[in-house]
Amino acid sequence: MEITFEAIRILGLSAAASVVAVLLTPLWSSFLYRYRLGKQIRTEGAPIFASLHKQKEGTPTMGGVIIWGTVLVILLLLALGRAMFPDSFLADFYFLSRSQTLLPLGVLIFAAVLGLIDDILGILHIGPKGGGLSIAQRLALFTIVAAVGAWWFFVKLEWDVLFVPFLGLVNVGWWYIPIFIFIIVATAFSTDLTDGLDGLAGGVLLIAFTSYGLIAFLQQRFDLAALCAVIAGALVAFLWFNVHPARFFMGGTGAMALGITLGVIAMLTNAALILPLIAFIPMVESLSDIIQVSSKKLRKGKKIFLSAPIHHHFQALGWPETKVTERFWLISGVMAAIGIIIYLLGR
Repeated sequence: MEITFEAIRILGLSAAASVVAVLLTPLWSSFLYRYRLGKQIRTEGAPIFASLHKQKEGTPTMGGVIIWGTVLVILLLLALGRAMFPDSFLADFYFLSRSQTLLPLGVLIFAAVLGLIDDILGILHIGPKGGGLSIAQRLALFTIVAAVGAWWFFVKLEWDVLFVPFLGLVNVGWWYIPIFIFIIVATAFSTDLTDGLDGLAGGVLLIAFTSYGLIAFLQQRFDLAALCAVIAGALVAFLWFNVHPARFFMGGTGAMALGITLGVIAMLTNAALILPLIAFIPMVESLSDIIQVSSKKLRKGKKIFLSAPIHHHFQALGWPETKVTERFWLISGVMAAIGIIIYLLGR
């Protein structure tokens, strides 16, 4: 009976998040368009990228506010409902708990604010080449957030084990800290790179959060599953407006926040080792960028890809943007399903 109620609660929260996000979208998009808070397209050192995306310049960014804003609105409404009607069903739908969702929610909001600052700097042409924070600065911020999370897990929660499919729990001792930091930074960086085509990051993240929501549900971490469901529900509404041609972009306030949060949830469910499958496309995007940069440095400017990350390479080959996005969605869905199957069999 409890499982049935939790399933209804989680699906209901996801549906509610979609409705709230749809209602918030006209308000936020009108604000973005009114004050012309549009994205600036970099041109220096990236002629292929500039030619492919010049027409997108001026499209409002910071659309990610709708996603994490929806999470906050849902939580606020549930908190008010529980305070006013403590014996009602609203009290049972509340999903903020210290053991499961406090940390990922805190990380989500903190990273969202950092991403928002980055977006604003880009709009104001402040920063390296007038494009907001540099890659090195972003990586430094990701590392700081990840280090705080690693300390919380290792010291406060006393976690020092990793689940390895088919082997079980493996004690890694203090190595848990650098492993944690690497996973969070890699996920945040990769997600940020994936946010380059209309709807690409939104669809990939929808699959990823749905997958980890299912894993959390199977672990009976119902509050954590509810958080994943709310984010997924908000992403559905966001995608409605973000698919090609996008009405607005996710921006750093969305990609940075959701990437870091996804990594934290992967660690909370102790299913981080299947993250490369569940977040397969971001991983490939990141690897392609690393390979491209390394090749240009080691081979005197010679490139492996026409443009990086890899979704721009396929665009440069002549693939329509929608074809790249939809095929990457398909690959993401298949790989996430494989990851879940490995997780289930490996238990």
